[in-house]
Amino acid sequence: MLKVGLTGGIGAGKSEVSRLLVEHGAVLIDADRIAREVVAPGTPGLAAVVDAFGDDVLAPDGGLDRPKLGSIVFADAERLAVLNSIVHPLVGTRSRALEDEAPEGAVVVHDVPLLAENGLASLYDLVIVVDARPETQLDRLVRLRGMTEDDARARMAAQAPRDKRLEIADIVIDNDVPLDELERRVRDVWADLVRRARQPQE
Repeated sequence: MLKVGLTGGIGAGKSEVSRLLVEHGAVLIDADRIAREVVAPGTPGLAAVVDAFGDDVLAPDGGLDRPKLGSIVFADAERLAVLNSIVHPLVGTRSRALEDEAPEGAVVVHDVPLLAENGLASLYDLVIVVDARPETQLDRLVRLRGMTEDDARARMAAQAPRDKRLEIADIVIDNDVPLDELERRVRDVWADLVRRARQPQE
């Protein structure tokens, strides 16, 4: 098994690279999706969040009111740390369980948006960073996601600087290119990952 960490700045195209890798045969473990699963209604994770933050973070349907919780934790670093102390271990446990289910010799891609920010590079055999120029990211966020320019810049500024992400990269996929060129680059990277997966791990 080859454990790959996949990350990239917002608007860099990480989700597209993730989709293409899955088409080639990668086993995808999506940290954002798992983070939602572990605090779904009826889970111990949601109960722990409510215990820490109160019933006000529940929506009328009994699920987590994410905007309300976000307004609490992103304005207070200590409260954010409390939330992370609840959610991150649950995500880690679920991720490891999914990894254990992967077939022998699989290329397991962990899609982790905050890989650089949380210092997680050492958890993987190698790290792929999807990279794009800041102006490209900004254009995609405004044009494709409908963000205001100020909101897009704020979201970008909240993430690790581009050079910090590139420092942890074993492979960089430059995504300042049209989709057909990105597809070619991902195909080449996939061939490399398959070769690595077949090599005996040290």
